[in-house]
Amino acid sequence: MEAKKHRNTHRGAFILFCVFSFAFFLLFARFVQVQWTGKAEGEALAEIAQQQHKQTRTIEAKRGTIFDRNGVILAQDVPSYTVAAIVDPDDPRRVADPEETAEKLAPLLGMDVEQMERILTKKAKQVEFGSYGRNISFELKRKIEALHLPGIIFTRDTARFYPNGMFASHVIGYAQKNAKNEMVGKMGVEKSLDRYLRDKDGYVSFASDAKGFRLPEARERTIAKPDNGANVYLTIDAKIQTFLEDAMNGVEKQYKPKKIIAIVADPKTGKILAMATRPSFDPNKRDIANFLNDAISYPYEPGSTMKVFTLAAAINEGVYNGNETYRSGSYKVGPNTIRDHNDVGWGTITFNEGVQRSSNVAFSILVKEKLGEDRFLQYLHRFHFDQKTGIDLPNEATGQIRYRYPIERITTGFGQGTSVTPIQQIQAATAIANDGKMMKPYVIEKVVDPDSGKVVLDHEPTVVGEPITAETARKVREILETVVTSEHGTGRPYQIDGYRVAGKTGTAQIPSASGGYLTGRENYIFSFLGMAPADDPRLLMYVAVQQPRLDVTETGAAPVSQIFTTVMKSSLQYLHIEPSKEKSVETKLAAQRALDSLVGEAAVTAAEQLKKNGYVPVVIGTGRYVERQLPRGGDRLLPGERVVLKTDGAATMPDLRGFSLRDAMKVAHILGLRPSTKGTGYVVSQNIRPGARVRQGDYLIVELAPPRQWEEMAAKKEQEAAERKEAGPHE
Repeated sequence: MEAKKHRNTHRGAFILFCVFSFAFFLLFARFVQVQWTGKAEGEALAEIAQQQHKQTRTIEAKRGTIFDRNGVILAQDVPSYTVAAIVDPDDPRRVADPEETAEKLAPLLGMDVEQMERILTKKAKQVEFGSYGRNISFELKRKIEALHLPGIIFTRDTARFYPNGMFASHVIGYAQKNAKNEMVGKMGVEKSLDRYLRDKDGYVSFASDAKGFRLPEARERTIAKPDNGANVYLTIDAKIQTFLEDAMNGVEKQYKPKKIIAIVADPKTGKILAMATRPSFDPNKRDIANFLNDAISYPYEPGSTMKVFTLAAAINEGVYNGNETYRSGSYKVGPNTIRDHNDVGWGTITFNEGVQRSSNVAFSILVKEKLGEDRFLQYLHRFHFDQKTGIDLPNEATGQIRYRYPIERITTGFGQGTSVTPIQQIQAATAIANDGKMMKPYVIEKVVDPDSGKVVLDHEPTVVGEPITAETARKVREILETVVTSEHGTGRPYQIDGYRVAGKTGTAQIPSASGGYLTGRENYIFSFLGMAPADDPRLLMYVAVQQPRLDVTETGAAPVSQIFTTVMKSSLQYLHIEPSKEKSVETKLAAQRALDSLVGEAAVTAAEQLKKNGYVPVVIGTGRYVERQLPRGGDRLLPGERVVLKTDGAATMPDLRGFSLRDAMKVAHILGLRPSTKGTGYVVSQNIRPGARVRQGDYLIVELAPPRQWEEMAAKKEQEAAERKEAGPHE
């Protein structure tokens, strides 16, 4: 029995030995196979091991920067950072002490300590802190890094930044990240040149240990090089654009118009130096009310600025005689009657005066009787009003030449019926300013590879036509200058001291949704197309203001001229274009007239006579007859100047607010006052209240402010005075 049990034990041991020996043999054979082939389950083990110990790092590329023509940055990539925390308990890089980390980090991010601690104790591998930890600055990142908190990491990203905010926004446009985290242009130059501006990240790999840390002597291997986007240089001049933006902001605030459109161009080359519209937006915020650039995408009936090209056509064809007369007021075209803007006209006047007064009848005669409708249509094509300019911006529109009916052919001559875009008018006007050569407008100066410095796209000035001769262009400019300088000229508000300006005003009707046109003194698009210096224009500018809120004493020229004169004068001075002093004086002297002596005349009669002759009377005193006047009889002065009349009654102080220093001194001199001034510009306050009696030798103290500020300061002074009066006397 004992021997049998012993045999069974040996048999069992033998079986186990065989089983283990077989298993060992299989494992050994597998080991030999793996060692021999280097593969397991068809996979190369060396490659798997390499992948487990290899990490990749992104080398971020940079989207191209957008510059103005002088290298001022208008759009660029800037780094942004997001704070995160590793909280995986199996990761050696994790947050070591959530409570301490929260106490130190929360104040820097503006978070509640308990709130951060709850986030740091979540069951996750990695956590973020919501909006508190996103888009932090580089300075804040450095402060956090200085705390040396374990587990706190940063992810780097880029954001598109527009340093000037609302600045040529519809030209520059904007770019933003898409679903693939790629920066893509969505508007303006950012969109049209996206293929040049776009970047592509690069990658490098390096060996690491099992925990992901880079091995001490591991070398990086480049997988793909980063491809930076190309840099774009615009024709926009940041300085001139700033002049324009500031002027438009002032008009928008004061007049609250529906739209403002303005373009400044170099007529010799077609370069757009400034372009802006209202409403606009800040591309950093993308608070966009209008996605279209109205300067190139908004066709409308231009009004009388179109007369510039009708006049050019008539002169070029040799059918214009400026001294020839016609009967203004109305003109029949079939069953329709065309009327001048004052309905009754100005009697029989010359065509030159008709241009100055912006007579619709004069231009109707030029189209129908002088040029002929077919020949005028040829000039509309010559000036390219039938096609886009091809400016290098997206979404350009074109107007529509309405020439089907006889009345449409005539009204097109003075800017009604047919529609055009502002940029079409700028292109056509370059032919007037550039001695007959019409230049294609453009905003892209060049595109440059940032790494090699190679110019990959370069724009040169392009002549797109010669619709008129150089002699015609010169004659047109001479006549358009009289629109600004003549006593009858509608362009008088656009005069710039020291510079000769040539241009044409426009008052365009706005079609009504119910048919016809809107009515009311404000329901127009008021505009001006001007150039300076008139003899050899260096700048060409178009300004349009739609439906401004005007004061009862104001015309549509007020907001338009505020933009034009401010921007044009500042830009000419910035470009070091010397004022044409001698010619400016000659022009002024030609417009001056000798003033009649009004001493002894009835004050009421004298004031009426001055108004009739275009002067502004200032009557001082309670008497009936004029005792003294300034300027004196025989003195030469321009229409629109103030003439001070002192009567024989008690002397009283007039309201000087809004007076120039020169006019205020006239009052002081005629009353025998001792003047004292503070500031420059126009009077905003005076120490002697209006209506108060004055005596010779009294002190007159006036405070002055620049033109753009005097109305605001005057209103503030009035408010302060009213508040003092309401409060009553106090100790």
